[in-house]
Amino acid sequence: MSAVRELSGAGGKLVSRAGRAARVLRQEGPIGLARRGVRAAYRSLGAAVLDEPLLNADIADPTALDLQVPAERPSRDRPMEVGWVTTPPAAGSGGHTTLLRMVEATERAGHHCTLFLYDRYGGDLAQQEAVIRQWWPGVRATVRSVEDGISGVDACVASSWESAHVLATRGTEAMRRLYFIQDFEPYFYPRGSLYSLAEDTYRFGFRCIALGAMVARLLRSEIGIEPDVTEFGCDTTVYRLLDPRPRTGVVLYAKPDVPRRGYWLARMALERFHRAHPEADIHYYGETVADLPFPATQHGRLTPVELNELYNSCRVGLAMSFTNISLVPEEMLAAGVVAVANDEPDARAILTNDHVRWAAPNPACLAEALGQAYERPSGDEAAIAASVSQVGWTRAQADVVRILEEEVYGG
Repeated sequence: MSAVRELSGAGGKLVSRAGRAARVLRQEGPIGLARRGVRAAYRSLGAAVLDEPLLNADIADPTALDLQVPAERPSRDRPMEVGWVTTPPAAGSGGHTTLLRMVEATERAGHHCTLFLYDRYGGDLAQQEAVIRQWWPGVRATVRSVEDGISGVDACVASSWESAHVLATRGTEAMRRLYFIQDFEPYFYPRGSLYSLAEDTYRFGFRCIALGAMVARLLRSEIGIEPDVTEFGCDTTVYRLLDPRPRTGVVLYAKPDVPRRGYWLARMALERFHRAHPEADIHYYGETVADLPFPATQHGRLTPVELNELYNSCRVGLAMSFTNISLVPEEMLAAGVVAVANDEPDARAILTNDHVRWAAPNPACLAEALGQAYERPSGDEAAIAASVSQVGWTRAQADVVRILEEEVYGG
């Protein structure tokens, strides 16, 4: 009888699971059912460990660092050898694009650069270099893996909190060490392990270069260090007005897996906007997203030239960022697009532009701002484009080169 009861119980569980699967299939379709299966497998296999972006051996202790610098400074007659530690760039990555602009400027100043790639998952270096050569053809730097050592440089620049740990643990030769900080990266995470490990990097003693006033303010108030500060730019040679054409679109940079980009709020806002303006074309670029509750054209990853073409067909853009200001709103403005952005005091202080529509970060307010901008276009795209500084990235590039030379050669 016991065996019969066990078989009966097992059969009941199978029937129950089959019933739940059928219900999910009816309500969410095959994709929804597959997602639930993947989620269950993710949990049962302990795959969360793959979200740890560093190997344990690459985590530095700021209280125990004893990093050496060269005993003598080289002559200014000799070009610098500068290393840059970074994760392998994905095609079109904005943060990597900004970093590689600094690499190009350093090379134009007559110095030699090496990119040291850190891949936690052991990807193929040749393929990673091919992405760099295709998407950033102006970069001439040698590409190496950190597995071969961080060596042979006068100075090395960390480009993220992960790469700062790697520079501290693997860059043990005598060299000058700097840190190009595009965002206050602890804010990428809830309070916990990753938050603390990111915050620790600002205590390594590297010379810090903050991109923008928000990062500089937080480094002072949260960490107690005084960084060098440079400013954002916008590549107005790429993002610009094209020949006049009808503007019927609304555009979003979609990054569902990056919480600071506010995708969930943006999607709900666009759903509300679509109900009020079903005639408006909605465009997604960045990531391709399944099961949208409204029609949208999904462009995936675009080159800067292709993105500028898309912007020139759009009337309004939704630009979300909950940490440092994104590059996206100024690129939209430079192409004549009114930018709707989530309201943040630091963002307002950096992006002082009358053509930005600031909205409280909730679906209703964002949708209302989108609707107002769409219904009452200025009709003067030239004025919108002209509101963006034409300086581009030249100030930031000049600052970074000057700081590198000062650090290596001396003041």
